[in-house]
Amino acid sequence: MFDNIELRLSVVDPVFSVIEMIGLVFLLMLVSEAAWDVFSGYRKSLKETGANIFISIVNSVLERLAFGAIFVVGIFASEKLAVSEVSLSWWSWLLAVLLADLTYYWMHRFEHRVRLLWTYHSVHHSSPEFNFSTALRLAWVEALFTWIFFVPMVVIGFDPAQVIGALAVVIAYQSWIHTEKLGKVRILDAVLNTPSNHRVHHGRNRIYLDKNFGGILIIWDKLFGTYAPETEEVLFGITKPVGSSNPFVINFSETALMLKEVFRPGPMKLRLGRIFMPPGWSDNAKPRRNKTSEDQQAARRKLN
Repeated sequence: MFDNIELRLSVVDPVFSVIEMIGLVFLLMLVSEAAWDVFSGYRKSLKETGANIFISIVNSVLERLAFGAIFVVGIFASEKLAVSEVSLSWWSWLLAVLLADLTYYWMHRFEHRVRLLWTYHSVHHSSPEFNFSTALRLAWVEALFTWIFFVPMVVIGFDPAQVIGALAVVIAYQSWIHTEKLGKVRILDAVLNTPSNHRVHHGRNRIYLDKNFGGILIIWDKLFGTYAPETEEVLFGITKPVGSSNPFVINFSETALMLKEVFRPGPMKLRLGRIFMPPGWSDNAKPRRNKTSEDQQAARRKLN
């Protein structure tokens, strides 16, 4: 099974070729947006942008050396559990992308609601800025976890290579939605994950917490009760800011904080709660996150 992985992955070569071209366009958009922000004075510093780019470069190296292989091997290994076989065809590709998008929704929701998973996903949310470079700010250890969520697609019969390709489409789609430059587009906002919908997801405003988890389609959020429209100015970042542009601090500060809490004295039940309960969970089972004073003073301006 593992001997011909490279050959089997050739099935998705056309998909990755298109994604590479999209990547070049995205890079041009990223540079243009950054130049405009600096020229206009909107982006006062490039520290966050530089951190995002550095994190992306390290991610690329890790994916080629080890973590990418773990993801691919994990997906292909789960093929032994398959209970059926879905043939490769145009309709199976459409279905694979749809199911990958639905799976992404639930994975994304778990990443916000399970502290262990939040330790790496918080990396993406930790920037106080929201621009194209934010799309590059993905945790270095993310690939060690994400493949697990897509095993069910292989189990029901989808080709592992097709699953990987479908997920790549879902991820690639989201590159363009990390921007403040595009306002609301009501027709698209009703169905798709758009810049407006995704700004909500990155907001630390109380009304925006844990909303809009969809990858491509926002209809999943509407179906499962996690949708919120953009109704007030978004405050970007997390409720407990990292306070650093150091890529290593960005990647591991939340993990260090969780471990510190886990090793605090207390019964095993409480220690496990600090790992598997939602972020902000306390030993006294208080609400997840409290509204910050900054939230109370800002974000009152209604958007059209």
